[in-house]
Amino acid sequence: MKKILVVGAGHIGSMIAELLAASGDYWVTVIDQSAAALAAVAKRPHLDTLALSVTDSAALLAAMRGRYAVVSAAPYTVTGAIAEAAHAAGIHYLDLTEDVATTRIVRELAKTATHALIPQCGLAPGFISIVGMDLARRFDSLDTLRMRVGALPQFPSNALGYNLTWSTAGVINEYCQPCEAIVQGRRTNVPALEELEHFALDGVQYEAFNTSGGLGTLCETLDGKVRNLNYRTIRYPGHRDVMKLLLQDLRLAERPAILTDLLENAIPGTRQDVVVIFATATGLQNGRAWQESFAHSVYPQVLAGKEWTAIQTTTASSVCAVLDLLVAGHVPQRGFVRQEDIHLDEFLANRFGRAYSSDVGTTGAEAVALKAVG
Repeated sequence: MKKILVVGAGHIGSMIAELLAASGDYWVTVIDQSAAALAAVAKRPHLDTLALSVTDSAALLAAMRGRYAVVSAAPYTVTGAIAEAAHAAGIHYLDLTEDVATTRIVRELAKTATHALIPQCGLAPGFISIVGMDLARRFDSLDTLRMRVGALPQFPSNALGYNLTWSTAGVINEYCQPCEAIVQGRRTNVPALEELEHFALDGVQYEAFNTSGGLGTLCETLDGKVRNLNYRTIRYPGHRDVMKLLLQDLRLAERPAILTDLLENAIPGTRQDVVVIFATATGLQNGRAWQESFAHSVYPQVLAGKEWTAIQTTTASSVCAVLDLLVAGHVPQRGFVRQEDIHLDEFLANRFGRAYSSDVGTTGAEAVALKAVG
């Protein structure tokens, strides 16, 4: 039984811990500085908690000793410190960060790592990079790869068309930072909230616009191999304009804590959400211009005996699947590991990754999530 440390007892961290513990293959310890957050973590066999602040580097390092891996579900502002502690402890490291600067820290640490450092193991970046690379591999010559992801309320009821289903500070960060892209064969940064587009899936109208971090490391991986590569966040129409007013016209991008407080006091959360995933690639196959696409929506599911939101399901299941693949030897065991190093068929065949599969209902997903590693 592998000993795993999960940092962060929030909505995502608690689900990661419960899925891993319920599998029977992992003994999980959840750490958080909040006693209230730890008290809310479900009581399960093979799952315990530890009150600890990641700012206490000595205590954090001590907690990592003897573990197989650490999974960071902490805010992006402290993820770099967790990566540094994992590197010092000599254990595998996985995170969910969309923050580009944090990933640069992980990449630098990986140069001297004795174990695998695997950032961006969530939804976007994360699963969408696995999907994008799967599409790219189908072409003899790749021209354009477009990736779109959105975590949305099923029943929007405000001017933003949005409910709080994810880290508010993380969303604001994505809306403010420069966005990596490849444009006409050249790697570049494009501004967040720009290049607005509209499209429909299954009769529902959406908009999408540039946000930071969603491409993960694909710009580097596909540099020189694709003419256009971009990532945009999906929202309901009108969301971008309101956020642009708040962040740019009212200059709240310069005071993100104020905007975080405003949104968290005015915009309700919801458990009735949906994650929309859409990717399209064009290029040459057998000398002919061709297009391949991936479109899928994920709704709340029952896993390990509990119902979880769609964003919890996609994010937590993704990092659990990557951990499983690491244990099984299907990803590199040392150094910096990119999401696109993971093959889509292996991911979807995994007991946790099957939460993304279109042919798996809640009952099937629950059963898969509890099978032993095989």
